Amino acid sequence: FSKGLGYAITNEEDFAKADEELDREEQKLGAPDIMAIKGLGQFERFKAASAFRNFIENWHVSDFHIAAARPSSEAGFAEHLSATGENLPLVAQYIFEHHPKTFQTVLDKMKTSVPGIESVSAENTVDGRVVLRFQDGAFKDPFIANYVSDGTIKMFAYLLLLHDPAPHPLLCIEEPENQLYPTLLMELLEEFRAYSEKGGQVFVSSHSPDLLNATRPDEVFWLVRKDGHSNIEHASDHVEITSLFKAGELLGYLWKENYFKGSHPG
Repeated sequence: FSKGLGYAITNEEDFAKADEELDREEQKLGAPDIMAIKGLGQFERFKAASAFRNFIENWHVSDFHIAAARPSSEAGFAEHLSATGENLPLVAQYIFEHHPKTFQTVLDKMKTSVPGIESVSAENTVDGRVVLRFQDGAFKDPFIANYVSDGTIKMFAYLLLLHDPAPHPLLCIEEPENQLYPTLLMELLEEFRAYSEKGGQVFVSSHSPDLLNATRPDEVFWLVRKDGHSNIEHASDHVEITSLFKAGELLGYLWKENYFKGSHPG
């Protein structure tokens, strides 16, 4: 497609055939700036386009904001965590009510990650809102989210995201290290790995040596700006980095020592 004009293959089941044997149907979009995958992807007869559109629409970009997630939410319904996390109480309530085993898994991991946490609940208030309550074993009454540390809320949000009963095929997470205690980053990275091993893909942007210390060379890429464009470097392609890693060096330390050439500003 170009400028709203193009064609679509109508006999997709014959993709294995030679190009000249495929049936093409001319199509015109409503405007030249409409993406063909968006238009054709809404019709089931174009199965490949429809599947690709659904795949893209299920991508999730997480730019979690503590300020957005901490307040209570108006009572409602939400199955998936939003980009900023403002619907965290609603998602917690949904998973607790409809996927109790998954919620218990999240709670068990919270107990391991955040000492003292015994339970988390999403409760309806008399004024029609939903509030998160965190029970600390050292206290009789639970704390509402307004009085819980940023790191506790953020870890809970990431665990809910990574244990979504209908997982996203692609997660893009912006600087997860913010507000998290450094020792939690290794646990969080293991959760990212577990998510990817189930068939999803996780892209994480980070400037944290502590997070990088928990990674392997095959998992790390960085961008190098040169002559007005960016090149992608892969840590596993650099013999010096892989050799030092095999010798016991951690990648975060190697990054600070400038072994990741071109990754530092200036």
